[in-house]
Amino acid sequence: MSQLTPFRIDPLMDGVIPVPSQVSKEVLELSALVKNHKKSLIDRIESYEDIISIEIGDTPLTRMRSVERETGLRQLYIKFEGGNPSGTQKDRIAFAQCLDALRRKYDTITLASCGNFGAAVAQAAFLAGLRCVIFIPEEYHTDRIGEMEANGAEVFRFPGSYEDNVYHSQKEAKAHRWYDANPGGNNTSLQINAYAEIAYEIYDVLRDAPKMVAVSVSNGTTLAGIYRGFVTLFRRGRTSRIPMMIAGSSYRKNPIVESFRLNFENCQDIEESRITESKVNEPLINWHSFDGDEALYAIRKSNGHAGDVTDEQMLKYAKNLREKEGLNVLPASTAGFYTLMQMHKTKELDSDRYVAIITGRK
Repeated sequence: MSQLTPFRIDPLMDGVIPVPSQVSKEVLELSALVKNHKKSLIDRIESYEDIISIEIGDTPLTRMRSVERETGLRQLYIKFEGGNPSGTQKDRIAFAQCLDALRRKYDTITLASCGNFGAAVAQAAFLAGLRCVIFIPEEYHTDRIGEMEANGAEVFRFPGSYEDNVYHSQKEAKAHRWYDANPGGNNTSLQINAYAEIAYEIYDVLRDAPKMVAVSVSNGTTLAGIYRGFVTLFRRGRTSRIPMMIAGSSYRKNPIVESFRLNFENCQDIEESRITESKVNEPLINWHSFDGDEALYAIRKSNGHAGDVTDEQMLKYAKNLREKEGLNVLPASTAGFYTLMQMHKTKELDSDRYVAIITGRK
């Protein structure tokens, strides 16, 4: 890794004091306890668990009444993950993995990212006192590098695709005994369980499972985790059903959606040459979905659906949510919601409860 030079943004080069955004004074005080190696490991872990309790999850589930009036689909809810510190659901697995790294006495955590996950792990690692090494594809454009750097992360622009960066990060983790936070590795079950919390929070409000849950997919981890959470609730007798899982992603640029469309039994890679990155679709595109099999299984097992969405359609839906519901959302996070609404447009959905997972940080 010595041949790589960290990417820097000029305003952050001189005299930077890493300070995470959107966290309280109480959290910073707890973070100081986590970083105090004179304290016992149990005390430090407990302080970090307190940070997670304060900052992560319990995001709002609210009715989209204006959209309901416009579309005629009643009881339509948004689970708005923008309430997490970095503005996306990625905080859930970022903090869970940093807690795991602390417990297992790692001092460095590494991952590849196109933006949101890197920002989430950088902040979680800063609060945990962990060194954070992030690899971002050279050709990708993300406005979140500044946040990563401000939280003390070492950001490297590595050649190749996102998948190439994941494999390189995994290789570096193995070589240097760093904690590997990448999708599709040894921590998949931990990541899926962290996302299962979204299902539990939806149940806490609705007291049953909705008919459908719509999720934008890239690697598929979020959708697989939410499905697993509802399966657990159903097996425990808490809900009367398991919701149909609805996936949406960038038009013909996601293996999960393509594999569903082509009726493949397992999630198949797509040709790398088909991947064309834009500022809108960047969080969704890949030629290999690391948790694609789990996501495809969830869609099929729940009698769900998957659909393609163009950049223009995502931008339109983000604009509509801003104007109708007052939410400033990440356009890519509307792909699942768009797919759900297209289903309703094609054949009017039954009067029931429907939930779309939406994130907030651009």
